[in-house]
Amino acid sequence: MSPNDGLGLLAVFGDPVPPETARTLDLAGYRWKSIGSAEEAADHEPGTGWAGAIVDCSADPDAGWAFVRAVRKRDSASLPLLVLVSGGQLTDLELRDELFDDFCLTPFHPAEFEARVRHLLWQVGGGTRPEMVEYAELALNLETYQASIAGRPLDLTYMEYELLKFLAQNPGKVFTREILLSRVWGYEYYGGARTVDVHVRRLRAKLGEERAGLIQTVRSVGYRFGQSRWSS
Repeated sequence: MSPNDGLGLLAVFGDPVPPETARTLDLAGYRWKSIGSAEEAADHEPGTGWAGAIVDCSADPDAGWAFVRAVRKRDSASLPLLVLVSGGQLTDLELRDELFDDFCLTPFHPAEFEARVRHLLWQVGGGTRPEMVEYAELALNLETYQASIAGRPLDLTYMEYELLKFLAQNPGKVFTREILLSRVWGYEYYGGARTVDVHVRRLRAKLGEERAGLIQTVRSVGYRFGQSRWSS
């Protein structure tokens, strides 16, 4: 049995539902039903109610938003709604923020879409909160291997993510390059200390100029992330 089997049934607006959406939900173990209209959503609503609704507003914006409005009019704010939108629709979202609970850009990465669905259900008590590592504006999702800073997704390689995760889990502690190599890359890794320097430089660039200082250089020693959690 999938760990998501007990989360209830999701209403997914689309006829047909886009293949990538269907595939991602199936692989994640969510139970869902394709819905073509607000009336159909009402007719097929399970006795316990819909767990949530996913509405693709990118392919046919008029039909998608019409469905969202109809559902909101009927269920007020009780049904959690995730809308899929294209980048060109972002400017219009502020005018509609009362109609949905979260959004995801299309085309989406399956891991991001799944994380959005999980977060949507967690918000309303229908799922478990993913395990996170958080420090100030930095957030690392340990389930989906996603990272963001101030809500902005970071495009990290696997080892960049692993290094940032290790540092963020140990704020205020100083690590030599040799320790970082053994703890992050593993004892079997034969690369030199320069590997750490290269990855730190890339991480700082991706964090952005304002937050590059989260990873501090300790001269003649190594690196330290942020401040200790117990610092004032």
